Amino acid sequence: MEIEETIIEVEMEDEAIPAPIPKEPPKILRLEECVVNRIAAGEVIQRPVSAVKELIENSLDADSTSISVVVKDGGLKLIQVSDDGHGICYEDLPILCERHTTSKLSKFEDLQSIRSMGFRGEALASMTYVGHVTVTTITMGQLHGYRATYRDGLMVDEPKACAAVKGTQIMIENLFYNMAARRKTLQNSADDYPKIVDLISRFAIHHTHVSFSCRKHGAGRADVHTIATSSRLDAIRSVYGVSVARNLMNIEVSDTGPLNSVFKMDGFISNSNYIAKKITMVLFMNDRLVDCGALKRAIEIVYTATLPKASKPFIYMSIILPPEHVDVNIHPTKREVSLLNQEFVIEKIQSVVGSKLRSSNESRTFQEQTMDFSSSSPTATSKDSIKEPSPSGIKSQKVPHKMVRTDTLDPSGRLHAYMQMKPPGNSERGSCLSSVRSSIRLRRNPSETADLTSIQELVNEIDNDCHPGLLDIVRNCTYTGMADEIFALLQHNTHLYLVNVINLSKELMYQQVLRRFAHFNAIQLSEPASLPELVMLALKEEGTDPEGNESKELRGKIAEMNTELLKQKAGMLEEYFSIHIDSNGNMSRLPVILDQYTPDMDRIPEFILCLGNDVDWEDEKICFQTIAAALGNFYAMHPPLLRNPSGDGLKFYRKRVLSSGSEVTSTENIENDTMEAEFEEELLLEAENAWAQREWSIQHVLFPSLRLFFKPPTSMATNGTFVQVASLEKLYRIFERC
Repeated sequence: MEIEETIIEVEMEDEAIPAPIPKEPPKILRLEECVVNRIAAGEVIQRPVSAVKELIENSLDADSTSISVVVKDGGLKLIQVSDDGHGICYEDLPILCERHTTSKLSKFEDLQSIRSMGFRGEALASMTYVGHVTVTTITMGQLHGYRATYRDGLMVDEPKACAAVKGTQIMIENLFYNMAARRKTLQNSADDYPKIVDLISRFAIHHTHVSFSCRKHGAGRADVHTIATSSRLDAIRSVYGVSVARNLMNIEVSDTGPLNSVFKMDGFISNSNYIAKKITMVLFMNDRLVDCGALKRAIEIVYTATLPKASKPFIYMSIILPPEHVDVNIHPTKREVSLLNQEFVIEKIQSVVGSKLRSSNESRTFQEQTMDFSSSSPTATSKDSIKEPSPSGIKSQKVPHKMVRTDTLDPSGRLHAYMQMKPPGNSERGSCLSSVRSSIRLRRNPSETADLTSIQELVNEIDNDCHPGLLDIVRNCTYTGMADEIFALLQHNTHLYLVNVINLSKELMYQQVLRRFAHFNAIQLSEPASLPELVMLALKEEGTDPEGNESKELRGKIAEMNTELLKQKAGMLEEYFSIHIDSNGNMSRLPVILDQYTPDMDRIPEFILCLGNDVDWEDEKICFQTIAAALGNFYAMHPPLLRNPSGDGLKFYRKRVLSSGSEVTSTENIENDTMEAEFEEELLLEAENAWAQREWSIQHVLFPSLRLFFKPPTSMATNGTFVQVASLEKLYRIFERC
C-alpha cells in the first residue's frame, strides 16, 4: 500500500508542472536612419588613420599638388587635411556630407571603368556621424572661400565667407565622441599617429608629383616632409632613408597576352644586402593603396628560400591593369580589391622576383670603415697627419667611403687591399667627388641636414638674444582683444599689456622662416604673377611723378633688372624658401610660414621690389637674413589697405549723391546739401571680411604660434612693442585711497 501511495503522489506531481507556452518570434523593426548611419560610419571609419586615408584620397582626386596633415592626440582630438586642389563649388556644400553623394560616378556601370580613389560617397558622411567636421574651400576665380560645419550628415548653418588658401581644408574634431567604447579602446591602445605617418609615407613614395607633410599639432617640424620629384628612388630615399634606397633593385613585369590578364608592374625590391626584422610592402593597384595577402605571401616565400631567415624584404610595387579587370567594391574601406586572373598575375610576379633576387645574391656588399694608422705611430706629429672632422661630427674612423665585395675571385675583396696606405693618384676620381661632397656637408648643421651653418648661426643669435621676462609673458599670457588697428591687449598674471601686433608678427615670421628653412609647404597662386608688372606697381606707388615719361622709362629698366636678377636666383629661392619663379619671370608659389594663415596679397609688389633691391646676394648669411626679413615684413599682420569700416571709417564706403542727382567728389560743406547716403556694398563687404579675417588670424593663429615658437628679442623691451598699462596691485592702492 505504501508503494502504491508513493506512485500516485509522483504521478500527481508530474501533472502539476505547467506546459511551456510557445513564444512568438521577435518582431522585425526598421531602424531609424540615424542609427543606420552611425553603424555604417563605425564600419567605414574604423580608427583615425581610416579618416586620414579617405581625406588624402579625396585630395588626390581633386588634382592636388600639395597635401598637409596635422594631427592631435593620435587623431582623436584633431585631424586636419589641407590641399591645393580644385576646391568644392559653393552650390555643392549643402549636400557635401550627405550619404551617397559623389562626383565620381553617376550609375553602377561606371564602377567598371572607375579611376578615382573614392566612389561611394560615404566617407565624409561617416565622419560627420562620429565627429565634428568643418570644411573650408575656395575654387579658382573666387575672391574668397567658404567655411561650413557639418553634423550627422547635414550642414549646420549657411556657409560663411572667409579668407582661404587655394584648395580645400577639412578638419575633424573630437572623433568618436559619441562612441564611448571605441574611443576608450583607442585611448588605451598605442597612439595612432605612427600609423598615420606610415600611411602618408606610402602615399608619398607613389604619388611623386605631390608634396606631402605630416606633423603633430603644435610641433615645429614635420615628421614626414616630401617635395614633388620625378624620381621614385629619390622619394623612397627621402621618406625611408638612404640605407633603404641604396639596397633596392628596380623590377618590371608585364603581360600583354590576350589569353591572360593584361597588366604591367614596376617597382623596387630589396636586394641581399638589406636587413630588417619586419617586412615592408607598399602596393598600389591602379594608383590605389591596397593590401593583397596572397601576393605578399608569395613574395615572402621567395625571400625565405633565398635569404637568411632573420631578414625581411622591402617591397614597393605599382600594378596597372585595365579598370574592368579590377573590382574595387569588395571592402568597406576599399583596402582590398579583386583581380581578374589573380593567380596568374601573382605567379608571374613571383617568378620574376625570384630570378631577380637570385641573380643579386651572387655577391654581397658591406660598408668599409677607414682606419687611421698614423694615430698609432709615435712620429705622426705633423699637420698632414691630422684628420679632418667628419661631416656628421663622428670620429673619422667611422666614415664609410667605399663598398667591399665578398667575392673571393676579386682582388679588391681581399683584406690586404684595404690595409695599404696608397697616395691618391689621377685614377682616383671618385675620391675627389667624395671630398667635394664632404666639404659641402661640413657646412651643414650636424643635427639637421637641411640647415646650413649660416642658418644655424642666425637661429643661435635668436636664441641667445631672447628676453626671459618677455618670453614668460608670451608663453603664459591671455589674449584680451584688439585695442586699435595696431595694438592688442594681453593679460599676464596681474598685469595688462599693450603689444604691437605688427612688430610681433614680423619678428615671428622672420624667426619661422629661419627655423623652417628648406622645409616649407607652398601656397599656389591662382594665376602666375608677372614680376615686371609687380615691380612697376611697387615703383609707381613709391614714385613722386608717376606720369612722367622719364620716370616711366626708369621704372621699366629697374623692373627688367630686378626680374633678371630674381630669375637667376630662382633655383635657390625655390629650394630654400618655396618661392617658385619660372623662366618667363612669373611667380606662382609662395611659402606657408604659419599654417592657416595667408598673407595680404596686395603687398606682393612691395615684397618683390624688396627682394630685388634690399637683398645682399653675395654674402650667404646676410642673404638669408635679408630674405627672411623681407618675408617677415610681407607676412606680418599689417592692417588691410582698405579702411576699417567700423566707426568713422564707414563714411569712406558711402556713395554721396546730391538732391540734384550729381555726385559729390569732395566732403567739404557737404552738410549744407540735401543728400542720400548709399554704401558701396561690394567694397564694404570686402573690407569687413578683410578686417574680420585679420582679427581672427591674430587671435587664433598669431598668439597660439607666439606661445609655441616665439623668442622675443631684448630690443622689444624698450622699443614700445610691449607696454604695461595697468597693474592690479597699483589699482588696489588707488582704490584704498578713495
